Amino acid sequence: MAKKILLLVALIIVMFSLAGCQTVQGLGEDVTWVGEKGAELLEQ
Repeated sequence: MAKKILLLVALIIVMFSLAGCQTVQGLGEDVTWVGEKGAELLEQ
């Protein structure tokens, strides 16, 4: 029973770590993409 609880806690920690890293990186990419598209629209 204790092994299952530890496994569940470890899995939750890993999931939050991965989600946090992807969120920050994804947000940066979204901002960059919006900036690039905005610049393209202004050039036309």
